[in-house]
This record gives sequence, C-alpha cells and structure tokens, in this order.
Amino acid sequence: MLVSSVGEDRAILLGFTMMAFSVLMFFVVGITVVKPYVNSNWEEASCVLMKTEILEEWVDCRGVSTVPCLRVKVNLTGPNQTAFIHFDEELVLFGLECFYIPKCRMDRTELQKEVEKVKNNLDAHMDSTSPCFTDRARHPGNAILHRKYTYKDSVLALLWPCLMLGGGGLLVGLVKLTQYLAHLSSEK
Repeated sequence: MLVSSVGEDRAILLGFTMMAFSVLMFFVVGITVVKPYVNSNWEEASCVLMKTEILEEWVDCRGVSTVPCLRVKVNLTGPNQTAFIHFDEELVLFGLECFYIPKCRMDRTELQKEVEKVKNNLDAHMDSTSPCFTDRARHPGNAILHRKYTYKDSVLALLWPCLMLGGGGLLVGLVKLTQYLAHLSSEK
C-alpha cells in the first residue's frame, strides 16, 4: 500500500472543505433567494397610472428618522380594479402603501426634494399603460412594478454552490484517480 503525499492529503481536504461549504451555501441561497421566489405568486398584468400623492404623515425609518412616503394608485386593466403599486415585493411585505421611500437621512428638505422628483417623473406618465405584477390571492389590493426575486436570479444564485460542489467532488475524484493509477503502476 502506497502512502499518500502531503499534497494529496491537502488536495483531498480542500475538496471535502469545498463540498462542505457548498452545502452551507445551498442553505443560505435557498433561504434568501429561492424560497422567496417559490413562495411568490406574482402574475403579469397591465396597470394604468391614476394618482400619485406624497402623504402628509411620514414613515418611520428604522427608528432613526422619518421619511416621506410616495403613494401611487393604479387601475388594473384586466379586472378593472384599483390597487396601490409598489416598486417591489419588499414594501408589500412590510405592509406599507408606499411606492417609494428614500434612504434614511436626516436632511428633511433633501428627502422631500427626492420624493417630489420621483413623483414628477411618475406624473409625466399619468394615464399611460405599463406592465406590472399582481397577486390577487394574497395581496388583492396591491401591485408591484418589478419582481425582486425572479427565476433567473434564483438559478444564478444556485450556480455558485453547484460549481463549488462539483469542483470539490472533481478535486477529490482526480486525487483518488491518481492514487489508484500510481498504485497500479507500482504493482508492475
């Protein structure tokens, strides 16, 4: 029986470590990216922008400050129902009726200007039809403009753990193959 070299032992250890970390990456990616995609039932729809307004009451921003809330109302053309539109799923899950909330900063005038700029941009597209997404079962009065969790993002997020698992398995397999071939050549 041949004794394996230090390099072979390290390569096998590296391969098994890569495989172990890829399993951890599968759990992290599965919880943060794949599960929200699988649990979301947003279907494509068509929305007509009806009304934009900046609410008088500002929204709490992580307990540090308050920020203005831009609320946008749309008409869903299929079922002919009105809904509040949000930028992505996050604001719907938080239970806010806001389309846009700026990042937390202390300068109130700058925050107000930023929200007014977004409002003016949306007002330019008033009464125009645009694609949106609805989930009539779980969120009947809401629509979103962009999906944060898509099939493409889920597959790309799973690509790296798969490559790492395959690379670790290939590394262990190649080292074991060279050890086996070395053993065969030493018997002759």
